[in-house]
Amino acid sequence: CPEWSLGVAARETAQALKTLAQAARGVAASTTDPVAAHAMLDSARDVMEGSAMLIQEAKQALAAPGDADSQQRLAQVAKAVSHSLNNCVNCLPGQKDVDVALKSIGESSKKLLVDSLPPSSKSFQEAQSELNQAAADLNQSAGEVVHATRGQSGELAAASGKFSDDFDEFLDAGIEMAGQAQTKEDQIQVIGNLKSISMASSKLLLAAKSLSVDPGAPNAKNLLAAAARAVTESINQLITLCTQQAPGQKECDNALRELETVKGMLDNPNEPVSDLSYFDCIESVMENSKVLGESMAGISQNAKTGDLLVFGECVGVASKALCGLTEAAAQAAYLVGISDPNSQAGQQGLVDPIQFARANQAIQMAHCGLTLLHFVQSAKEVANSTANLVKTIKALDGDFSEENRNKCRIATAPLIEAVENLTAFASNPEFVSIPAQISTEGSRAQEPILVSAKTMLESSSSLIKTARSLAINPKDPPTWSVLAGHSHTVSDSIKSLITSIRDKAPGQRECDFSIDGINRCIRDIEQASLAAVSQSLATRDDISVEALQEQLTSVVQEIGHLIDPIATAARGEAAQLGHKVTQLASYFEPLVLAAVGVASKTLNHQQQMTVLDQSKTLAESALQMLYAAKEGGGNPKASHTHDAITEAAQLMKEAVDDIMVTLNEAASEVGMVGGMVDSIAEAMTKLDEGTPPDPKGTFVDYQTTVVKYSKAIAVTAQEMVRNYFNQGLASQMTNDYGHLALQGRMAAATAEPEEIGFQIRTRVQELGHGCIFLVQKAGALQICPTDSYTKRELIECARAVTEKVSLVLSALQAGNKGTQACITAASAVSGIIADLDTTIMFATAGTLNAENNESFADHRSVLLKKMEESKALVEDTKLLVSGAASSQDKLAQAAQSSANTITQLAEVVKLGAASLGSDDPETQVVLINAIKDVAKALSDLIDDPSMYQLKGAAKVMVTNVTSLLKTVKAVEDEATRGTRALEATIEYIKQELTVFQSSEVPEKTSSPEESIRMTKGITMATAKAVAAGNSCRQEDVIATANLSRKAVADMLTACKQASYHPDVSEEVRERALRFGTECTVGYLELLEHVLLILQKATPELKHQLASFSKRVAGAVTELIQSAEAMKGTEWVDPEDPTVIAETELLGAAASIEAAAKKLEQLKPRAKPKQADETLDFEEQILEAAKSIAAATSALVKSASAAQRELVAQGKVGAIPANAADDGQWSQGLISAARMVAAATSNLCEAANASVQGHASEEKLISSAKQVAASTAQLLVACKVKADHDSEAMRRLQAAGNAVKRASDNLVRAAQKAAFGKAEDDDVVVKTKFVGGIAQIIAAQEEMLKKERELEEARKKLAQIRQQQYKFLPTELREDEG
Repeated sequence: CPEWSLGVAARETAQALKTLAQAARGVAASTTDPVAAHAMLDSARDVMEGSAMLIQEAKQALAAPGDADSQQRLAQVAKAVSHSLNNCVNCLPGQKDVDVALKSIGESSKKLLVDSLPPSSKSFQEAQSELNQAAADLNQSAGEVVHATRGQSGELAAASGKFSDDFDEFLDAGIEMAGQAQTKEDQIQVIGNLKSISMASSKLLLAAKSLSVDPGAPNAKNLLAAAARAVTESINQLITLCTQQAPGQKECDNALRELETVKGMLDNPNEPVSDLSYFDCIESVMENSKVLGESMAGISQNAKTGDLLVFGECVGVASKALCGLTEAAAQAAYLVGISDPNSQAGQQGLVDPIQFARANQAIQMAHCGLTLLHFVQSAKEVANSTANLVKTIKALDGDFSEENRNKCRIATAPLIEAVENLTAFASNPEFVSIPAQISTEGSRAQEPILVSAKTMLESSSSLIKTARSLAINPKDPPTWSVLAGHSHTVSDSIKSLITSIRDKAPGQRECDFSIDGINRCIRDIEQASLAAVSQSLATRDDISVEALQEQLTSVVQEIGHLIDPIATAARGEAAQLGHKVTQLASYFEPLVLAAVGVASKTLNHQQQMTVLDQSKTLAESALQMLYAAKEGGGNPKASHTHDAITEAAQLMKEAVDDIMVTLNEAASEVGMVGGMVDSIAEAMTKLDEGTPPDPKGTFVDYQTTVVKYSKAIAVTAQEMVRNYFNQGLASQMTNDYGHLALQGRMAAATAEPEEIGFQIRTRVQELGHGCIFLVQKAGALQICPTDSYTKRELIECARAVTEKVSLVLSALQAGNKGTQACITAASAVSGIIADLDTTIMFATAGTLNAENNESFADHRSVLLKKMEESKALVEDTKLLVSGAASSQDKLAQAAQSSANTITQLAEVVKLGAASLGSDDPETQVVLINAIKDVAKALSDLIDDPSMYQLKGAAKVMVTNVTSLLKTVKAVEDEATRGTRALEATIEYIKQELTVFQSSEVPEKTSSPEESIRMTKGITMATAKAVAAGNSCRQEDVIATANLSRKAVADMLTACKQASYHPDVSEEVRERALRFGTECTVGYLELLEHVLLILQKATPELKHQLASFSKRVAGAVTELIQSAEAMKGTEWVDPEDPTVIAETELLGAAASIEAAAKKLEQLKPRAKPKQADETLDFEEQILEAAKSIAAATSALVKSASAAQRELVAQGKVGAIPANAADDGQWSQGLISAARMVAAATSNLCEAANASVQGHASEEKLISSAKQVAASTAQLLVACKVKADHDSEAMRRLQAAGNAVKRASDNLVRAAQKAAFGKAEDDDVVVKTKFVGGIAQIIAAQEEMLKKERELEEARKKLAQIRQQQYKFLPTELREDEG
């Protein structure tokens, strides 16, 4: 509130005034000048009094917020306090002296305002010598002013006084030099340069004054250095202008002054001097060093030849190159300093207070009465955007009258006041820059660069001085030796500078340290892994496993957050590289400690090694990242390293993901879910983070994804209740919620209105809280599975999660209310259409009867009333069209209303149709078709995606509603109801034709045979239509209308589905669609002609029915031919027995191959083995069974090839329609192939059971014999019509022989094993007589029992064979017979 803010400001002001009073007393006590002490105390007292008045006025203004007088008084008092503060600051020691110096400079500058200068009484050489000396003194005094700002206040007073005196002398010398000018223009140029020096001197003193008042002000040192440089440059310009007669000398003097100015950059580089990056600095040093070398050679050469003009140019180029080298070196040193991990980079402020102060002073000086040109220049410089001031200045420039001068002064006053207020506001500490804080290590890293740069400047200055003397006296050998020495020193210092900058590249030293540290960590992990392998890893007892788990998870997450910043720094931010890699390396020691600790407390050895191996992988990937980052070094131009950096970053991210998955799983196993809870909390936090990225999908897309993850969370929650001991469910919920939060954020961003988006975010966050509680309870229950209380809490948390999932889903539905309503309505309408189709089926079958023997008359009034209400569907249609283009609420309302209306209407019409009675089924169908057309149109209207299609669907909807009304009214009119039914059918067919002609691809495809089959309905319907046209009976017309509906709709659907089959070419598709359209159009014309005959029957019209029917028949023929073209050569009749036979053969081959693979998996083997006597019994069984499986597979494939050969020879037709013999043969082949497959499968199962000891050798022998028998039948089936000398038959016979041999081998091996087993069985004979007799009787009993079982088994086998024989084809019976 305002009162609270005023109270805080008043307390802060009182505290500041207290501090000011103490400081003012201290200054007054320390000064020796009583007048100055009194002035300080008086000014401080003025501040106190003004502040008291300010607080009082503020209080009154707060009491009367709308009082304009109070606000004005408050502003005046505030301005007075500001003025008092300025006076107080001016009373500080040294400030008054600076003001006196400024005033002295201003007074001296008035000498330049005279119209004409008196001629000089001195010679040019004397005037030039005096000017050079005065310029040197003034430049030195400027340097002393700069140095005095770092000392005591008395030093600044003395330096400013000396500067003022030297300026006065320099001004006199300059005026004397101006008097030497030969022309008026030259004199004006000299005076203009003197004015520039006067302004630069004033700015220098202002900057010194600002720095002395606040030595810690940001950029103040830079501004002071810039002001000193401006003084030097202004002096150089004047000297250059005045010493044109001495070429070479002025360039040397200018260069020396410039070098003296830039030397200050190297004193304490804690602020940036340019925007160059570190590698830009290296390039700048290289380029400038090359330029400097060339210019130094030019200086020496031109000094020898006496070409002083070129000599001066070389000196200027060398000076610029040296300045560039110095700036680059200072910037590089600054970047090296701040790149140290212990240093802190500065921050640029929003505004520069010194610039505001300088602009304010410039306006004040302009206002005090300088020349017109200077005033206009200053005004344009400071207030270019002030239109009124610019206009008055232009007027003053055109007519320098007193009136215009007064106007200009009046226009300037508001500007001055605004600038003063802005300056005071800009002095707020909130807006200033923060200088960099260079650490001790950073300063040491800067030293080699700074020492080399200073040495370069000193030797360069000496070289230029020596070159200046050589330009005057080039024949002085000792001077040449000195020049060579300085040149060598400059070269060495530049080489040292380049080396130092390259060696001190930011981040390189830190990368080396970090690489060494991570290598040590990798060795520690390896040692721990060796200890874990030898089961000697010491367990840490000083910390719990939960704490270790949380430490490891936290460290890995922090490492993951640093990957992208390191990659960014390595690609283009060298100053940040050292900080980031040092921070990364600092995490690996705690990572190793935590990983080893977790492994030491893990009982499962595999889990131990997984944690250690993944930690080592993470360290190795970080090591690779550091090598790539060191190679890149933050150089944006080193593009060849960027791919390696990106790859290393990706590998490191994958390592982080792997270890996080392991940690989450481990946490879930032992109930430590802290990491998963943090992951869920982090995902919740991201829901509210700033502006989401631009969505790449619609709300419906994000809604679908959110629904999927929400349902997955609900399912997982229920699973956690049933299987709380499952270790991966909590981790699965964490991952699902992370995806849900991400997609939920995008769904909230795309939802309309914003309230719905806020609701979605809120519900998703609430679900996150529920997931956290559930995961925590699951973890607690895993620690103590017998805690029933915790289990009840788990159940409650799961129920809460399910409820919150439903809330999320409801929020999503609210965001898409209209679409959801349309989906619901579409589903309801689809159900109505299906119900109407069922009703039509009952009506067609003659079983649709009314209850209680009701008649149509009983329903007429209700039906007509509902028909009138059905007009509401037209209004609903309009609402649907408008709602789709407006809000979701209107769309939802329209969809619900239309669904309710059509539901009620359908029920009423069904009752009315039933009341017509089953004696008139065709009329019942007409009535139900009418309401079905309306429902179908409504369904299309709801589902149409585009606004253009939506309007078309709306027109169809209105047409069908109108048709329904007409049909209901004409139901009882026997004279017109057929006509009405035919009109409705024509309209229906037109609508179906429109759908057929659209470019929409059908959802499914059908075969050309289906399309051909559907044309039969068109033929029947055409015959019906011609008959109805000839008879003109309403019953025939109704039947024709009903039949036409179904026939045309089925034909169009089948034609389009067959046309869009992927194997149909574009040409054939277009042809089929064209003839489908022609057939439909021809049939429509036929129906319209029948309608015309019903209205006016004439013999001529009836005679024309034949031509219409012929056109339909022709189109049907073309359509059938198009369907035949679709079939191509690859299409076959699926009912063809030959095709069935081939399919079964291939299926048998696949079954046998699968069985062979199963046998291969029974026992792994190193190399293929032969089934010989060296193998064990089990191995013999396996090898023989494998041989049989391979042989039968080859046999079935050969049989398939043989059948294709028969087809190719013409002995068997490709499509043997109604060929009994060929069908019989195919059935025999099919039966034989199936028998081979079944027998081989039984063989494999018996072999498997025998090897495992679960079956007898007899079962194996029986299975092998069955394979041989079925193989023989397959051979017989193939030989029936085959050529015995063909290649396929030879292969078939060879395959059959192979199967027989393999079966015989298996039988022999099994029998031998069985006999061997029988021989090995020892019979224990009892020695006692009675016992022996009993043993014999028992053996005989068992023998008789076995003989009886054998006889029964033989009979059973004979019966089975007799039954099977009845179903064998003729060929097989005769052959076997």
